[in-house]
Amino acid sequence: SIDLSEKSDEINIRIRNLNSHFTYLIYTNICQSLFEKDKFLFSFLLCTSVLKANDDIDQEELRFFLTGGVSIENNLLTNPYPKWLPEKTWLELNKLNELKNYTLVEHLRKNEENWKNYYLDPDSCKIPYEKPLTKFIQLIILKIFRPDKIIQGIRKFIIQNLGSKFIEPPAFSLVKLFNNSKANLPLIFILSPGSDPLTHLYKLANDYEMVDKIRAISLGQGQGPIALKQIEEAIQYGHWVILQNCHLATSFLNDIERVCQNLTQRKETIKPEFRLWLTSYSTPEFPVSVLENSIKITNEAPKGLRSNLLKIYLNDPISNSKYFNSCFNNDIKWKKLLFSLCFFHAVVEERKKYGPIGWNIPYEFNESDLNISIRQLKLFLDSYENIQLDALIYLTAECNYGGRVTDIHDRRLIVSLLNVFYCEKLFEHSNYNFFNLDNYYTPNEDSYDMYLEYIRSLPFDTPPEAFGLHSNSELTRTFQETQQLFNGILLTLPRENSLSNQNSNQNFIQEIIKDILKRLPKEFDIKSIQKFYPLTYSESMNTVLIQELTRYNNLLICIKDSLNDVKKALKGQILITSNLEQVTEAILMNKIPDLWASKSYPSLKSLGNYIPDLCQRLKFFQDWIDKDSPVVFWLSGFFFIQSFLTGITQNYARKYKIPIDELKFEFKFLNVEPKLKPQDGAYVKGIYLQGARWCTDTNLLKESIPKIIYDKLPVIHLIPNKLNFDNLNLNYYECPVYKTSLRRGELSTTGHSTNYVFSIHVPIDNNKSHWINRGVVGLCQLDD
Repeated sequence: SIDLSEKSDEINIRIRNLNSHFTYLIYTNICQSLFEKDKFLFSFLLCTSVLKANDDIDQEELRFFLTGGVSIENNLLTNPYPKWLPEKTWLELNKLNELKNYTLVEHLRKNEENWKNYYLDPDSCKIPYEKPLTKFIQLIILKIFRPDKIIQGIRKFIIQNLGSKFIEPPAFSLVKLFNNSKANLPLIFILSPGSDPLTHLYKLANDYEMVDKIRAISLGQGQGPIALKQIEEAIQYGHWVILQNCHLATSFLNDIERVCQNLTQRKETIKPEFRLWLTSYSTPEFPVSVLENSIKITNEAPKGLRSNLLKIYLNDPISNSKYFNSCFNNDIKWKKLLFSLCFFHAVVEERKKYGPIGWNIPYEFNESDLNISIRQLKLFLDSYENIQLDALIYLTAECNYGGRVTDIHDRRLIVSLLNVFYCEKLFEHSNYNFFNLDNYYTPNEDSYDMYLEYIRSLPFDTPPEAFGLHSNSELTRTFQETQQLFNGILLTLPRENSLSNQNSNQNFIQEIIKDILKRLPKEFDIKSIQKFYPLTYSESMNTVLIQELTRYNNLLICIKDSLNDVKKALKGQILITSNLEQVTEAILMNKIPDLWASKSYPSLKSLGNYIPDLCQRLKFFQDWIDKDSPVVFWLSGFFFIQSFLTGITQNYARKYKIPIDELKFEFKFLNVEPKLKPQDGAYVKGIYLQGARWCTDTNLLKESIPKIIYDKLPVIHLIPNKLNFDNLNLNYYECPVYKTSLRRGELSTTGHSTNYVFSIHVPIDNNKSHWINRGVVGLCQLDD
């Protein structure tokens, strides 16, 4: 920076130029070792660090921005505009009002229409507040009211404070990295799915006339001694050594660490042409000392449907004209099916960016899945006069791609998606539209160049509808990206000893603990309750009640004991443990402590919303104890929902003397909440739809309203029955219900995720595959 920054005789200008150049140098050098998703995070961290050093923002404001503020005691005024203003927005606005004594709440009351337009208008960007606000407070208000715009807001904030070049990472240049490298420093390629550093390495070697001096070794069993010998020879003769897939040879990583230490000690005797290249996926076993003393490089595969298709068509085997035109029996059908298969591959890859609504579990599909499917497609077309679509669908969806899929509902999805691309309509229409979209279809072309021309004409930004999803999925993806960004920033914040006497957070922690303990009720007296709800053969719900109360008691004891221990630690009465330290850090970050989560029901809520939710659940059971079992059960309130469902079927089976394993649930949707208990089964409520909505006029599943991601289902009557629904010819969508929006969990012996509860049959008036592709599910609870 001293040599390359702009010179000036004025010392203040010279220092400013040095700072600017050095800051950008840090940005460019670190970006080369970061994945795309982390480069933006690093830009924001760099920006806030500079602003904090200049006292333009303080730590309290930054923590509020990342966590939304931590508050348990709800002494706030009631939300005056519940029809358009979400409760979460109202609560966070009040917390911001308290943070710096702003008059935002009063201003909102006096200017409701302006704030309503700001919240609802998709193009609105000007905050309707006349008094001057700092850029960072404006960013906080944007996050509170328009979380869908926060990524754009952060990007604008970085440009305003550092400049546009800090949101435009430098292009990947292996030549530049090589020129800045030294013989005693290893170069590490951090791999990502779809990336291929060897192609770039051999091209670089060709440019520097080193192709004949490359020694590439794929690490595996028995390759360690060979690798060490090759490295020793390369040091003497100035060769390049490439050790591939270091993450697969964890036992050899200690040897790599010793080799790298020797390189540092022997740097005077190493031939200057020597280079040690390593490739590895991210792994916690990789030696830290090697990472600290090396050049890290990332080069991710291009993202986006257009880029994916282009990459496939520009590489073997499709780019080979002889292969592309080799199917003489069904030439046009071969090219159409080939394009459809490639489009399908791009779709299953790109759905991952939408999180759980795309796939319950993000699978690492790769080009080997596509290549074997292409070979099978060609084999079938060459071998049979009629196209065997059913066999191709089975091989491609169930075997090639499906071999990676472990979740039972994801297996259903991948078959449903392939049915869109492998179907008779492909040959009935000259330009068959995928998902009924005008821009996305199978070209009725013969030449390879025409297919390339069509792919290049596709838009760079692909709408979620092109992947079978609803337009609201873009909002879901934005919220997910925002949350990942904030979680990443929180992980990078300095770890303070939050229990030390000198720490400014101590009073804040004490206040939060006081609020939580004040809100939590006493544990349930199980023995007394059992007298009124004894364990009987005819009423399984009593057993369910006692089991639930026992679980909630364990959680209450865990929370209270840990908080009381923190209070004692603050007074110096007991020693600080790692568990107590983690509890206080979680409180400061507005997260549920891991200690509590180990005893808790699954929840993705922040700490500020988790405690009220817990209190609401405890009240549900207290009302049950005081007033008898409810007419309508709040399904979300149960710790272990499956035990409640088993209790319903068990009562029915014992009443009518039917084997319990012969029973299935029949579902009746009631738009009016009943006042009396049902004769059989149970009424339940508390399920939210994601990806669709319930239409009360038609009693059918319908498309979501734009910007409304979740829709509450009405009361459902669960009726145990011996009906075989497959024989009734009912048109319904089998909608899986999950405990949280994460959907994924541990894989159980049933093939379902532990997050999965059961499936409900929701009436529809169209094809059920439409809703499968939409990723429609029911959720027992929402996030914040």
